[in-house]
Amino acid sequence: MGSLTAIWSRVFGLLGKVSMYRLVLSALGALAVIAFGASLFGVLVPTPLELVATLVVLAAACSVVDAAAQRVLKLPWRVESSLITAHILLFVLMPSTEILPLLGIAVAGAVASLSKYVLAWRGRHVFNPAAVGATVVTLTGLGTSAWWVGSPYLALPVLILGGIVLLRTEKVRIVAVFWVIAVAVAIMRTSVQYQQAGLEVAGADIVWQIVSASPFLFLGAFMLSEPLTLPPRRWQQLTVAAVVGVLAGWPIDLGILSLGQERALLVGNLVAFFFSWRAAVRLTLTERTALTPTARQLSFRTQRRLSFVPGQFLELEVPHHHPDARGTRREFSIVSSPEELPELRIAFREGGGPQSSYKKALAAVSAGDPLAVTGVWGDFVLPRRSQSPVLMVAAGIGVTPFVSQLTHMRLTGEQRDVVLVYVASESSELAFRDEIAASGVPVVVFTRDRPADLPAHWRWARGVRLDADGLLRVVPDIAARHAYISGPPGLIAELAPALERARSITTDAFSGY
Repeated sequence: MGSLTAIWSRVFGLLGKVSMYRLVLSALGALAVIAFGASLFGVLVPTPLELVATLVVLAAACSVVDAAAQRVLKLPWRVESSLITAHILLFVLMPSTEILPLLGIAVAGAVASLSKYVLAWRGRHVFNPAAVGATVVTLTGLGTSAWWVGSPYLALPVLILGGIVLLRTEKVRIVAVFWVIAVAVAIMRTSVQYQQAGLEVAGADIVWQIVSASPFLFLGAFMLSEPLTLPPRRWQQLTVAAVVGVLAGWPIDLGILSLGQERALLVGNLVAFFFSWRAAVRLTLTERTALTPTARQLSFRTQRRLSFVPGQFLELEVPHHHPDARGTRREFSIVSSPEELPELRIAFREGGGPQSSYKKALAAVSAGDPLAVTGVWGDFVLPRRSQSPVLMVAAGIGVTPFVSQLTHMRLTGEQRDVVLVYVASESSELAFRDEIAASGVPVVVFTRDRPADLPAHWRWARGVRLDADGLLRVVPDIAARHAYISGPPGLIAELAPALERARSITTDAFSGY
């Protein structure tokens, strides 16, 4: 577990330097190039000309609708979103060079993009746009969804590129559950069909055909994993994955249509919507506060009640022109507790070095300006049993989710056995001292210089360095505790050998904003 945590933390730190949208678009673009190369050798059904013509039509249709809608809504055009939708539909619809099929393909792209604004609720997509576009043209007879991406020649590229996307979105387990269920159900369905037809069931052949030639992995990696159509908690996401897996693996025939592939995803989207329909809200900035020389806090007032569990994070959108590769959205742990609503606070580090376009835009936000929270997610929450001992390890501004949890404990009178290990470069960088001290939990501080006026239940680790050995030295009963660590991926990877001795490990890695 510790080795996996270390590897995952370092990979996430690398992938986190690119926005999710940019990474997904790059992966889909690479897959399109691979498909084009394979079609040159005649191993795929679409011809190279059909692929090029279809992608051009889809890109044009999606871009025109997105640009028009965002102009009406006075939002900057997100070209990545348009091209992602176009590339997904490229692999779902049957490519063509004929006029009528291309018109149907254009309709699919236009409907998909339009659904982002029409079939939306408080800033969230209700349905996956590409699935909506493919479903509409299929039901109207204007086109057909072929899912030709389900080819043995594309299986390995989809696995590699989809895996990279899933690592970035942290949805590996969710899609793995979907894929296993979909494959297992599809094998059962195919075996039943063979038996009903009086044919001999060749188990190994059936398994290989479904694993290598099904579109399940593409559906999971590039469509099911979309954050804006997933619910906030892991158990809810697993429920959605199971529903989509069953319906995709064994399409239900309703007479005029079957609930397979994209329609299965639409059903899963609807289930997810009922889990999270209240998540997206509008915020109004009320105050900007300097916590430390490099840390800042933003205080907001919510326009409607926001439901969250202490330790979860929100995705804050700051629209601005000419966004860089990091995009216009960032994830921030919530500092305040649910009991403090309608006030909501986030914090972040504002150090030197090159600034992202998002950081510059956030710095320009003034009191009274509205911003949008597109959703609340995360399972960085304390154990349900309050009797379970907990170890919290925070590096710098990574202390924010713990502040929410400790404040919640204080305001609700909840009693837990908690030890907090707090790492900062200098004593002046220890943020939220008053909030943490008010909770009464013991705190071990790691700083280069000795902090002044430490509370009675705080202690400075002196010359002990926070590595795996240092952590074991200051928390000798770590084996009895559930470990939670929030900080840069590099620190999580370094502490993994010690954390693997804990009863469980829950991480909250961040790579800056």
